[in-house]
Amino acid sequence: MVGLDTGTYQYELVPRFMVVTRGFLRLFVLIFGTLVLVSYVYGVSHAPSAEALWGGIPWSQAKFIVPFMFLAAAGFLMYWWTILYQNDVSDLASLRWPWAESDGGGGARLLLAFALLVIPSALWLEATIYHIEHEYSWTPFLVIGILLLACLGNVMMILLGYSAYTDGMSGGGKMLLGSILLGIQCILFDGIYWNLKFPW
Repeated sequence: MVGLDTGTYQYELVPRFMVVTRGFLRLFVLIFGTLVLVSYVYGVSHAPSAEALWGGIPWSQAKFIVPFMFLAAAGFLMYWWTILYQNDVSDLASLRWPWAESDGGGGARLLLAFALLVIPSALWLEATIYHIEHEYSWTPFLVIGILLLACLGNVMMILLGYSAYTDGMSGGGKMLLGSILLGIQCILFDGIYWNLKFPW
């Protein structure tokens, strides 16, 4: 069961019957990871201006942020390759939250983390462009909400990586490092700094 034990009942984040295989996760990341890249290429091609997408962050600062985008991509690939290609299937199944015991539901936990990261990431640029072009009262909440979901997915990846590391899993340190490199960009620069600087 993938859930939180509150002491009085179990709250399931993923249904008990849901078993997620490594093959399914590979396919999921291939499809939605590709959609993230396509959304960025398409979004930049029709955005009002590149400067508008940076919001209130001046280029003098943005040029120092750009390298962290590549580090974030490298971190995700490090995490993805380790758990879905390098390690055994049993390692995937054993992934757990730091506060819980391993129960064989690691694939479902990782799917939840990946889904919260990549699906919002594929929607963020278009949502931002929509806000810039229309500036309705509700569009800031849409953009911020999308980014916060992606941050939540990244946090879940960090938690799973931390547990893999403390459990002595092969490649657990690489998973933790990869998720932290991703978090520098996703959580600190996008989820916090970009949101604070954007002229809502």
